[in-house]
Amino acid sequence: MEKQQGFPRALLKQSTAERDEYFRSYTVAHPNLKSANEDLAAAIREAIPGSLIFVCGPSGVGKTTLRLRTEQRITSELLTELNSDPGRLPVVGIDADSPDVGNFNWKQFYTIVLEALNEPCVNHKVKLPSDDDDREPVKQRLRATSDLRHATEQAIKFRKPVSLLIDEAQHLAKMSSGRKLQDQLDSIKSLANRTKIPIVLLGTYELLPFRNLSAQLSRRSVDVHFRRYRADHTEETKSFKNVLWSFQNHLPVHEMPDLVGDWDYFYERSIGCVGILKDWLIRALVKALKDGGQRLTRKQIEKSAPSVSQVEKMFSEAVEGEALLEESPESRTRLRTLMGLPVTFTKSGSVPTTNSKIALSENTPRKQRKPGERKPKRDPIGNGQRSTV
Repeated sequence: MEKQQGFPRALLKQSTAERDEYFRSYTVAHPNLKSANEDLAAAIREAIPGSLIFVCGPSGVGKTTLRLRTEQRITSELLTELNSDPGRLPVVGIDADSPDVGNFNWKQFYTIVLEALNEPCVNHKVKLPSDDDDREPVKQRLRATSDLRHATEQAIKFRKPVSLLIDEAQHLAKMSSGRKLQDQLDSIKSLANRTKIPIVLLGTYELLPFRNLSAQLSRRSVDVHFRRYRADHTEETKSFKNVLWSFQNHLPVHEMPDLVGDWDYFYERSIGCVGILKDWLIRALVKALKDGGQRLTRKQIEKSAPSVSQVEKMFSEAVEGEALLEESPESRTRLRTLMGLPVTFTKSGSVPTTNSKIALSENTPRKQRKPGERKPKRDPIGNGQRSTV
């Protein structure tokens, strides 16, 4: 439980807009967020230059909050260097916009990155003619995707950010064919290679097929799983209740509601995702503030809840994605069989058994003897007594 005793009581005298803004900006540092934050920090710190980091989780789990916290942490860690190098940016974070129609728009993507890099005159950049061109010099606006990409690469090298964070990265996979999906992959991989910084792709489980399109990418990519809370895990259920308790203490209404007493209903409609829960409570709070802000009623909560059909869709996608990231004994056995390795493991389950006698007894076929043939053994000599001569 948090040590804070809820929201400042003076807030109840403020306008409904200020009370609404207070709760919208309130976040809970819950265990799964802390774990994902630590994993992502380690992945960025240990990353090979030019690698990709995939942060996957269900929709509404809190990936945007994770991105913002990562940006704050990196900025705080680089304050000394930023003071000595005013032209440097600690980190760059953007949203990958979904295309309205057709394929992902790379021109728009590079323009957004340039704007996030605080690149001056982003809409006035020109391409100078080459020295070998004998024609009269004419400055041309950057219109080709390749030109914008080159400008982006140069801006990243000049600004020297630690990493590029791309939220809603599953939109990169908005392609009409598998061949173009491979092209998308090559574009991101090339950007990481040429800028020598790790690129973090935050998105839903739709990102998972994207990361395994090539063996080269699999070798240079890292997975960070930002999971939801699961109801069949006692500690995770306890953590979910704590999150719910924190939210109910920070809802700026006169009478504190008892959300924890009905925790299973809130879990049912949020599938254990803190982001879904937070959005739901924001909608309910808006209704409560409109009605005077005295209390948050059950009716307001139910009217704001996701529908059963919406929850079923979110839950099925979450379970399917979790299964893809779980390393089951069956998947390891299949992998070892394909490699020609024995499928017997040590107690730790990390390496196969190396006892040669066990392997020999299990894998070596026994010789079949003919009827009446004796077993091979040493016969005794004499009467078995030791000679004294």
